[in-house]
Amino acid sequence: MVLIDGKKVSAEVRNRLAEETKNLKEKTGKEPGLATVLVGDDPASAVYVRNKNKTCRELGFQSFENQLSSDTTEEQLLSLIDELNSNPNVHGILVQLPLPDQIDSEKILQAIDPKKDVDGFHPVNVGKLVVGNALLTPCTPTGIIELLDHYGIEISGKHAVIVGRSNIVGKPVSMLLLQRNATITICHSRTRNLEEVTRGADILIAAVGRAHFVTENMVSEGAVVIDVGINRVDGKLTGDVDFEPVSKKASYITPVPGGVGPMTIALLMENTLKAFKDSI
Repeated sequence: MVLIDGKKVSAEVRNRLAEETKNLKEKTGKEPGLATVLVGDDPASAVYVRNKNKTCRELGFQSFENQLSSDTTEEQLLSLIDELNSNPNVHGILVQLPLPDQIDSEKILQAIDPKKDVDGFHPVNVGKLVVGNALLTPCTPTGIIELLDHYGIEISGKHAVIVGRSNIVGKPVSMLLLQRNATITICHSRTRNLEEVTRGADILIAAVGRAHFVTENMVSEGAVVIDVGINRVDGKLTGDVDFEPVSKKASYITPVPGGVGPMTIALLMENTLKAFKDSI
C-alpha cells in the first residue's frame, strides 16, 4: 500500500506556481491577484480564508481581503462583487461559503465574472467543464486528478466509482475522470447494492461527508482509494473512509488529514494564475 502524500504534492505545485509567478512578474511587471470575501465570523471559514491569504503572499500573489459583518445584506455583497469584477488587479474572486441566511449563495456565485471564478462554480464554467474546455475547474476535483497523475496511477480505461453527487466534488470529478477516459459510476443515497457497486471500482472516491462510511467490505483488493471527507470525531479530523482496515486492501490511499485537503488551496492558486495569464 502506498500512502498518497497530499502535503508533498501540494508543496511541489506551490513551488512551480511561485517560480512561474516570479518569471511573469519580471516580464510583465504585474502579479496575480486573489480577492477573498468572508461574511460573518464562522471560525472554520476564518481559518480557511487566512490560509488562502497566507498562501497568496508566499507565492508572490496580491491578496485582497474583504471581511464583512454577519448582518451584511445581499445588495451590499453584490455591490462588492461588482467592484471586484471591474478591478483589473483582481484575477480571482473567492466568496467563502457558507453565507448567512439572508444572502442567496447561488445569486452571489452567479454574480462573479466567470473569468474570475477560481472556484469553478459559475454555471458558465460548469457548462464548459461538461463539454471539456473549461479553463477554471473546481479545485478539489482537479487536485484529485493531480494526485493520481503524480503517482502515475492510470485513469484511462479504469472504472472510477464516486460515492457522493455534490456539485462541489462528486459531479465535477466525474466529468474530469470521464475526460481522461475512465468509466464512471456515481453512487448516492438511492443507490441499490452499494457495496457491490463500490467493490467494482479500480478507483474509489469517497465524498459523502460521513465519517468512516466506506468500510473494507466496500473495497476490492488493490483499489485506489481517494478520501475527500473531512469529519470531526472526538475532536480529531477523520475521513469518509475507515482508514485502517481499508488501507490493508488498497494499493494507494489518501490519509485525512494530509491527503486531498492540501491540494485544494494549491489548485485554487493555480486557477488564479491561469486567470491572470488569460487576462494579460
